Amino acid sequence: MAVLQMQRISIYALRKDRKPILEWIQRRGAVEINDALEEDNVFQRMDASTQKAQIEKNIAASKQALEILNRYAPEKKSLFAVLEGRTEIPVEQANAFGGKSDDVLRVAHRLNERSKDIADCRGLIQKLQTQMEALKPWMNLDISMRTKGTKSTTAFVGSFPAGYTAGDLEEQIALLAPKVPVYAEVISTSQEQTCTFLLCGRADAQVLEEALRTLGFARPSSPTKTPPAERMRVLQERMEEQEQIIQEAEQEITGYASQRDDLKFLVDYLTMRSEKYDVIGRLMQSRRTFVLTGYIPQQDAGKLTQELEGRFGAVVELEAPAQEDDVPVLLKNNKFSEPVEGVLESFSLPGKTEVDPTSIMAIFYYILFGMMLSDAAYGLIMVIGCGLALLKFKNMEPSMNKSLRMFFFCGISTTFWGFLFGSFFGDAVAVISRTFFEHEVVLGPLWFEPIKEPMRMLIFALLVGVIHLFAGLAMKFYQLWRLKCYKDILYDVIFWYMLVGGAIVFMLSSQTFVDIAQLSFILPAQAGTAAAVVAGIGAIGIVLTSGRESRNPAKRLLKGLYGLYNVTGYLSDILSYSRLLALGLATGVIATVINQMGSMGGGGIGGAIMFILVFIVGHTINLGINLLGAYVHTNRLQFVEFFGKFYEGGGRKFAPFGIHTKYYKIREEK
Repeated sequence: MAVLQMQRISIYALRKDRKPILEWIQRRGAVEINDALEEDNVFQRMDASTQKAQIEKNIAASKQALEILNRYAPEKKSLFAVLEGRTEIPVEQANAFGGKSDDVLRVAHRLNERSKDIADCRGLIQKLQTQMEALKPWMNLDISMRTKGTKSTTAFVGSFPAGYTAGDLEEQIALLAPKVPVYAEVISTSQEQTCTFLLCGRADAQVLEEALRTLGFARPSSPTKTPPAERMRVLQERMEEQEQIIQEAEQEITGYASQRDDLKFLVDYLTMRSEKYDVIGRLMQSRRTFVLTGYIPQQDAGKLTQELEGRFGAVVELEAPAQEDDVPVLLKNNKFSEPVEGVLESFSLPGKTEVDPTSIMAIFYYILFGMMLSDAAYGLIMVIGCGLALLKFKNMEPSMNKSLRMFFFCGISTTFWGFLFGSFFGDAVAVISRTFFEHEVVLGPLWFEPIKEPMRMLIFALLVGVIHLFAGLAMKFYQLWRLKCYKDILYDVIFWYMLVGGAIVFMLSSQTFVDIAQLSFILPAQAGTAAAVVAGIGAIGIVLTSGRESRNPAKRLLKGLYGLYNVTGYLSDILSYSRLLALGLATGVIATVINQMGSMGGGGIGGAIMFILVFIVGHTINLGINLLGAYVHTNRLQFVEFFGKFYEGGGRKFAPFGIHTKYYKIREEK
């Protein structure tokens, strides 16, 4: 449970050593660079935006090329690829890649070009198909669709928006232009369209055209110079040419599959360069020197200083951060507590005056999660699954490792509470033995069964809640003690302990409360009287001190009364822990229902098959749903109830200049 102490670091070195120093610091990943220094006549920042923009462009091209390669030549991955982590390579291999990065980048551009060729060809094929589809009704026309006629005749090539025969068409035209002799030929007809060739004398062309317009006649939007059949052959040949280009491009793309690893490393290599140029643009540089400032964990400062001075002849200054500095936060916890750092970070990192609550939070996190899921079989599944993954995949990413370790410990807690409450796939042991072996074997609880004694479980859940909240107040006590705010400890912690704790003891001495809670004990009346006095003193203290920052007596009193009103918040917080009962019962009841449904087929072979299917599907769904519910509600109890007593957060995460790659991680030389 520690927030690592940070030191301000300033590095002064020759400009000619800038590249190796920055690359070395980047591989160490221990220094967060900031922009604390101001420019002057000697030291100024270099404009690296052009270089960085070009690198970003190359990164985008490389990622696109990798996506293209994966599309046409998919990479074979195992089902557990997400657990395998990044491939580790020595730093010498990473440095050697710079010599061939340009060649790999050309491959990336070539892949993008060929992909564009494929896209262009497919677009053209679609266009050709549209043209061919439009030509199909005209295939019986053996002249050009642009035919206008002869010296003495006028031809009309077009279509009507209805189905006509040649005779019908001549009759319609005769009604509209009775004195015009017309030759009509139907090329093709359907219910929606009739394609025709019409011929009349040139002198009658205008009259006929007006009649045709009345019938909805329209010329083709893209008439061909050659007969439609010939044009169709040309379009088909062009489409085959495009298909051939696509096939060749796809073959060329798949031929680059052997360079997939180089493309992956190119993305990482350019990403590292981009981060380096981002830092270069923030350095203060003169003609011959440069200055780098930032923050470094105190535990790393000595070794890094020694290596910088010995390896590069740099000058390093270390100093404690000023009070007003925006110092980043880096947590350090043991293997038990470290997994829940991500949960804490999702809320907020500790502020400047706060302690890291991870260790205390971890204890309650695992306990609360286990109580909510509370099935020994589900817990064992989590323990075995996470444990095997942690043992087998040693190279997995730290974030994944933390998540699996968190659920491993949650699984242990779930198993513990499951055996205490007598739940192993619900009542699966009893149902299976009764249904298939005609002899019931009951796996009894080591403590009690919440389904049969819900009130007892509720009281226990509320007790856990009180302990959790009081632990939050204890954390506040510790924080105020570190800040030497001794009066605030009395006002904001002790008085609340007295009020809430006294009220709880007083209720435990009340026969009415004991009867409602079905408790097997009652505290003596003298203890209740003493507790009431203690609670009263706490209440008076809260009223007198909650508004202590106000000089106006009336405002101070009103703020004090409002502060006392917050006792209802404690009541609400304690009642929130009833969700431990609700979720625990939900898991057990649903599991029991699943078992009963599975056993409805009886004890024969058919019944066994039915039971197995219902059992696997039902318990898988039940585990998934309640696992999610336990995770969400455990987080809520931490964020709202526990943190609400002492924790505000607001810290900024330590973001060192380092290697943030996607596919490879670099192994530094010893």
